Amino acid sequence: MAAPKKSVAPAGQATSNGATPSSPPDFTRDQEMHALRDMLLIRRFEEKAGQLYGMGAIGGFCHLYIGQEAIVVGMQMALKEGDQVITGYRDHGHMLACGMDAKGVMAELTGRKGGYSKGKGGSMHMFSREKNFYGGHGIVGAQVSLGTGLAFANRYRGNDFVSLAYFGDGASNQGQVYESFNMAELWKLPVIYIIENNRYAMGTSVTRSSAQTDFSKRGVSFNIPGEQVDGMDVRAVKAAGDRAVAWCRAGKGPFILEMQTYRYRGHSMSDPAKYRTREEVDKVRHDSDPIEQVRNRLLAAGVTEQDLKAIDAEVRDIVNASADFAQHDPEPDASELYTDVYR
Repeated sequence: MAAPKKSVAPAGQATSNGATPSSPPDFTRDQEMHALRDMLLIRRFEEKAGQLYGMGAIGGFCHLYIGQEAIVVGMQMALKEGDQVITGYRDHGHMLACGMDAKGVMAELTGRKGGYSKGKGGSMHMFSREKNFYGGHGIVGAQVSLGTGLAFANRYRGNDFVSLAYFGDGASNQGQVYESFNMAELWKLPVIYIIENNRYAMGTSVTRSSAQTDFSKRGVSFNIPGEQVDGMDVRAVKAAGDRAVAWCRAGKGPFILEMQTYRYRGHSMSDPAKYRTREEVDKVRHDSDPIEQVRNRLLAAGVTEQDLKAIDAEVRDIVNASADFAQHDPEPDASELYTDVYR
């Protein structure tokens, strides 16, 4: 017998456990422009990656972040140099938001030696110690325990850095997630668990797969506070990020942020996403698109259409240059098969 359906707040209409204001604080013009550019970079990069995948230039797995850009951009605006980020396999947006070079990311997607993992890691396995990005990880939920370990290292060293561990609504049901929650609260570790709830995991609605669909409550039995956030509004994300970061830096332990969001594409490039309607996707795009929200606010504040087009043109140039580099950079030498192997 099919499980009864439960209601879930639609993307762009999230509620809170208490502390979130009814409307997020306004951004300054500079903050809006910064957010627009960074989100556009992710959107255009992912669109190009999807195009190259369709052309056969990118093989293997490829999970696009289109629609979820406000989360990583807003959270990065709440961090300081030295804070760490770790995530799962929908990771290109996180890399770009951390400041990693688009050429290096795209070259890794095409398996070239100029990629961040020398062409040997692909979409799901890129790292940058310089930018404090500790990976994309292909094992569902694996990054949660690793992100908790990063927070443990911060606590051990006595610094005030915070670790951000991103994972999805599907990974939220993994056992290692709850083991991590328990240890993080016991030792008051400075880690923010960011659940990117795009409602469908690998293709099953949260209403059919999760007994508790308010993911901000997943830490209740461990005394970890949580908050639901409109993950389609970069202002709401930054405001929630500021609160969570302040909590962690004060030595109060971990914090959970459920980012209610929506991915426009399928789970991966091989997913036709027939488990939802085109009308549903179009409605979220029309009502809640994170980039259009910022764009409309800037237009209302007097920024010209020409100024916004100039930002988009700059971003497209960066993405096109990365695609050109990724298709012409040499493949790694066969000898690279034997390097960076540990036993």
